Amino acid sequence: MPSEVFITLIVIALLVFSMFAVVLSRYRKCPSDKIMVIYGKVGNDKNGESMSSKCIHGGAAFVWPVIQDYQYLDLTPISINVDLTNALSRQNIRIDVPSRFTVGISTEPGIMQNAAERLLGLRLSEIQELAKDIIFGQLRLVIATMEIEEINTDRDKFLEAVSHNVESELKKIGLRLINVNVTDITDESGYIEALGKEAAARAINDAKISVAEKNRDGSIGQANAQKDERINVSSANAAAINGENEAKAAIAQSDATRREREAEAARRAVAAENVAKAKALEESYIAQKNAEDSRAEREAATQRADVLVKAEIEKQRVEIEAEAEAEMIRRKARGEADAIYAKMEAQARGMQEILTKQAAGFAQIVTAAGGNAEDAVQLILADKMEDLVKTQVEAVKNIKIDKVTVWDSGSGNSADGKTSTANFISGLMGSVPPLSETFKLAGMKVPKMLGTDLDEKDPKD
Repeated sequence: MPSEVFITLIVIALLVFSMFAVVLSRYRKCPSDKIMVIYGKVGNDKNGESMSSKCIHGGAAFVWPVIQDYQYLDLTPISINVDLTNALSRQNIRIDVPSRFTVGISTEPGIMQNAAERLLGLRLSEIQELAKDIIFGQLRLVIATMEIEEINTDRDKFLEAVSHNVESELKKIGLRLINVNVTDITDESGYIEALGKEAAARAINDAKISVAEKNRDGSIGQANAQKDERINVSSANAAAINGENEAKAAIAQSDATRREREAEAARRAVAAENVAKAKALEESYIAQKNAEDSRAEREAATQRADVLVKAEIEKQRVEIEAEAEAEMIRRKARGEADAIYAKMEAQARGMQEILTKQAAGFAQIVTAAGGNAEDAVQLILADKMEDLVKTQVEAVKNIKIDKVTVWDSGSGNSADGKTSTANFISGLMGSVPPLSETFKLAGMKVPKMLGTDLDEKDPKD
C-alpha cells in the first residue's frame, strides 16, 4: 500500500514537471535584432476582427502549443545596389544614376504587421530583390519629374523626393528606408559634364575673387592693425612721458617743499640759538633767513623753468621789455610836451609882458599928449617916421636895373609938356606906394603935419 502511494506521487510529480517543462519551452523571448511573429489563433484586433498574426519587438510572450506558432523576422539592414541607366529626365535627356539604398524591416506597429503578412518566410535575397524592384520604379518616377540642373545641383531636393516616394512604397510591404547614397550622375550627351565644367570654372573664378578679396582685406587689416599699433604705442608713449613729466614735476615740487621746510627748520633753529645768544644779532639772522628764502625760491624757480615755465619766463621778459619801452616813450613824450608847454608858457608870458609894457607906454604917450588920442598917434608916427619911409624905400630897393636906355629928343611931346625921360622917372617913383595908402591899410588917416591925402580935396580949393 505505501509503495503504491509512493509511485502515484512520483507519477504526479513527473506530470507536473513535464507540464512545467512544456510551459517553459513555449515561453519565448524576442531578441533586440529580430521581430517575433506569433501566428495561429492570436485573438481579435480593436475592431473585433480576427488577427492573422501578432508581432513582438523586444520582451517575451507565451506561445500556446498546438494553436499557435512563431517565427522571427531579421532586422539586419539590407544594402541594395541600384545601377539605374537610361532614366528619362523631364528634359527628355537620358541619364545614369548609380546609387545604393539601405533598407530594413520596420519596427513601427502597423508596418510590422505588413512585414509579417508579406515577408515572413522569405529569404534575405528575395526581400532584397523585392525592394530593388520597388526602388527602381520610384527612382525613375522621381527623375522623370525633375530637370537635370535640379538633380545635379540640388542633391538634397532630389534625395528628399527619392526618399519620400521610395519609403512610402516600402512601407506597404513592411520595410523602411534607412539611407540613400547617390554615387554619381552621368548622361550620354555630356550635358552634366558641361554643367560641371561651367560650375568648376565659376567656382575657380569665385575662389580667385575670394582670394583677392581676402588678400585685400588682409592688407587693409594689416595696415589698420599697424595704424592702431602706432596710435596705441604713440598714445602709450605720450601717456608715459606725461606721467614721467608729472612725476618729475611732483618730485621737484616735493624737493622744493622739503628744502623749504628744511630751510625753515634751520632758520628757526638758528634764530632760536641766536635769540638765546644775543638779541643784538636778531636782525642779522632775519637777513640770513631772507637770503635762505630767496635761495629756496630761486632754486624752485630754476626747477620750474627747467621743466615747465621756460616759455612763461620768456613771455614775461618780452612783456617787461615792451612795458619798459612804452614807459620810456611815454616819459620822453611827457618831457617833450612839458618842454613845449614851458616854452609856449614863457613866450606867452613874454608877449604878455611886452603888450603890458606897450600899453603902459601908450598910456604915458596919451598922457603926455594932454589926453588927446590923435596927438598921441602923431607923436608915435613921428617917432616911427623913419621906419615908415624906410619901408617904402625898401619896396623898390631890390629892383635891379642893369641898364636903362632912353632916346629922348628933349622936346615935350606929352600933353603936359614933359619929356619922355621925365615921364619915365615920374612913373618909376609912382610905383612906390604913397604914404597915405599905407595909413589906409592900417585904418588911419595921414596926419595933417605929413600932408594932405591925394584923394581928399583941400578945403581952400
